[in-house]
Amino acid sequence: MNKALEELTREELISKVTTLEFRLAELERLIFGRKSERFVPNATDAAQMGLFAQQPVERAPEPAKEQISYERQKPKAKNANHPGRNELPAHLERIEIEIHPEEDTTGMKLIGWEVSEKLGYEAARLYVNRYKRAKYARAEEAGIICPGLPAHLFDKCIAEPSLVAKIVVDKYVDHLPVDRQFKAFKRQGVELPTSTAYDWVRQAALRLEPLYQALIKQVLGHTYLQVDESPIQVLDKDLKGKTHRGYQWVFRAPESKLVFFHYHKGRDNAFPKEQLQTYQGYLQTDAYKAYEQFKNQPGIMALHCLAHARREFEKALTNDKARAEYALNCLQKLYALERKARDENMDYAQRKALRQDQAIPILDQFEEWIEQNLYQTTPSSPIGAAIRYYQARKSYLRRYIEDGRLEIDNNLIENAIRPLALGRKNYLFAGSHEAAQRAAIFYSLMACCAQHNINPTAYLTEVLCRIPEHPINRIAELLPHQWGA
Repeated sequence: MNKALEELTREELISKVTTLEFRLAELERLIFGRKSERFVPNATDAAQMGLFAQQPVERAPEPAKEQISYERQKPKAKNANHPGRNELPAHLERIEIEIHPEEDTTGMKLIGWEVSEKLGYEAARLYVNRYKRAKYARAEEAGIICPGLPAHLFDKCIAEPSLVAKIVVDKYVDHLPVDRQFKAFKRQGVELPTSTAYDWVRQAALRLEPLYQALIKQVLGHTYLQVDESPIQVLDKDLKGKTHRGYQWVFRAPESKLVFFHYHKGRDNAFPKEQLQTYQGYLQTDAYKAYEQFKNQPGIMALHCLAHARREFEKALTNDKARAEYALNCLQKLYALERKARDENMDYAQRKALRQDQAIPILDQFEEWIEQNLYQTTPSSPIGAAIRYYQARKSYLRRYIEDGRLEIDNNLIENAIRPLALGRKNYLFAGSHEAAQRAAIFYSLMACCAQHNINPTAYLTEVLCRIPEHPINRIAELLPHQWGA
């Protein structure tokens, strides 16, 4: 037997085995299990759970039995109450197709139509805009006049803004790499090198850079921000045969639903410090160490994400089910209040009042339980780690009750990051650090479109048409939320 193991006490060995079993269960769940963190409480267990300890509950004597009889209706036929298909959207073009009987209808009277609607699809098509500019000779050989071409995205480009917008949206919204798009073009008889498309995307990003900077300014101008980061693999000429692990840092202003991405080569604390050096207001993050610096920065009120704390207890279900279920039940009550506020369309003041009245007692009770169980669990166990995670951050986890504008967690910004996570599974990596930052520009504008329910292709097509001649001092007018209005 290993000498180091021989020196461990029985309690230490049990703790080590428990930890290893938990890690194995997590690995098996990662490979084979569900990814959802949804928790369905056991009503019976929740009712039996005490505040500080899980004491056995006396069961009431079983009631005397009696025989009863009843009548029930015979079940209806399957699908008898089916509401039918949803109506197809009214804005879609209707193509009338009349079908007449094969029988000779001479002398018959048409008394009506039986109408059925079926949804069809016509594949997107490539077309050519051919600009013909009339040339006129002035009288008495005074010269020739000819109108100029409309403003184009950039010089010597054969692509219209509508095509560039489609390529961008297909890649950064629908996660379809450029080479796959061009294979589809080839099936329509149009063969272009993918390098041409990458140049169009690069030029479009350059055109959109001022708009992107205006977006950053608007987001950082708010007094409540959510921040998160997500990795992206990048080709680096200095790393032969390998990719560099960079990060897209994401900043979201919940009040205006504006989001911007920014690429940085690392995950250190230098980049967020640079971006937020003059920021004043609430800053909501996870517990990553790069954000610890803001807890002591004057003017910044840090708050954490309750979903991350909840995740720790959800992982501990296989380790200490009783304690983990009690914690999850308490946290679920807090989320039920948030759902109530959302369903009833409460404003910020009403949401704050609801939290002050009903969330504070739940938090106080839960934190009392945390204190009681802190030293009844081993730090290395999953439940012990979850309890200590919450205990170390409790003042930041409950800060959301201070202001009705604040969210209970960072889930909204994680939703904004999801297209990046899906996209990198398809295109695998960015071609360079510069390409990763260009991706940040497109992800920013597309995320804003999603937040404001705007068609990204229609938006980007119009913006790329207008931006070459749009006054730079009014560039913010082209941001998605302004364009949508």
